[in-house]
Amino acid sequence: MKTAHGLVIGKFYPPHAGHHLLIRTAASASDRVTVVVCASDHESILLGDRVRWLREVQALDSSVTIRGAVDNHPIDYADPAVWDLHMAVFLAALQTVTDTPVTAVFTSEPYGSELARRLGAISVSVDPGRILAPASGSEVRVDPVIMWKQLAEPVRGWFARRVVVIGAESTGTTTVSLALVDALRARGGSHGLTRWVLEYGREFTIDKFAATRALATINGGAPPAMNDLKWRSDEFVDIARRQNELEDRAACLGGPVLICDTDAFATGIWHERYQGSASADVDLLARKHPLYLLTHHRGVPFEQDGIRDGESIREWMTDRFIDALAMTGRRTVVLSGTIDQRVAQGLAAIDELLAQGFHLADPLVPADS
Repeated sequence: MKTAHGLVIGKFYPPHAGHHLLIRTAASASDRVTVVVCASDHESILLGDRVRWLREVQALDSSVTIRGAVDNHPIDYADPAVWDLHMAVFLAALQTVTDTPVTAVFTSEPYGSELARRLGAISVSVDPGRILAPASGSEVRVDPVIMWKQLAEPVRGWFARRVVVIGAESTGTTTVSLALVDALRARGGSHGLTRWVLEYGREFTIDKFAATRALATINGGAPPAMNDLKWRSDEFVDIARRQNELEDRAACLGGPVLICDTDAFATGIWHERYQGSASADVDLLARKHPLYLLTHHRGVPFEQDGIRDGESIREWMTDRFIDALAMTGRRTVVLSGTIDQRVAQGLAAIDELLAQGFHLADPLVPADS
């Protein structure tokens, strides 16, 4: 027989396999479950993100309700007055869900028995030795790369370091970015999951060019050349938005580093190239990623692949990228030399980025710890 109302309370900073085991266990033993996510203001992961991630993971279980609560009170399990402060937060969060009293508290922590006592509920201890799910929030915060397999997709998407390879036409962005993916995958472990995000603008251009030529033929006209294409500003908005969507999905499915063959920021530069000015709508979609690798045009011969039309302005594009990256404070490494040299430079920059860690603020801890 199931208990009526199970409760799971935690920081979920960030959510990991142990938390998901806790929630699944509560759901299997309860008619309904409330999960209260408690966050303090100084922590590095927003409360809203933690709540959203848990809701995504639990989306198929209608018996589980996720609620967030800000809890900036000190932690002292031996002080009844401090307990009272925390209980006020917990009860306020529960009241937004239901008036049904909690009948069982599911935890993997020592405080579970006191929390259950205060709620008049049963205390259920789940995997206190971290045997079934060998993970803790502190371990993930110290090194999410090592703990990668303990993280659900949306959490991986938040942690994934997005590295963007950009450059003028025919400067090897795709060649370099794919080589970086291969090199990272060869390292194995969590890096074996490394993914690549294609340049959606290229696909869009191919489709637009093919459709324009087909319509010209249908209407009895001569098929246009690539440089005859007419571009609209809203098309760049669509490209930037779709690029972001592809990037977000790949980040959730891949490893600690995501290699992107362009991004929405670069789409804004291409808008300037074709429209003669910047687009505020495109720029609003641009993100500031932790590392940009710019493939310099010097030393790379221009190769016409059927849809390129910018050989004469490659130098202008390279300079424009350099200026825009600097003006917006984006961390940039310019890649030059042979393809092998460029890949080596890119890998060195990625390793330097990873070595800097993630620098998440410590949570509030018990006074005697």
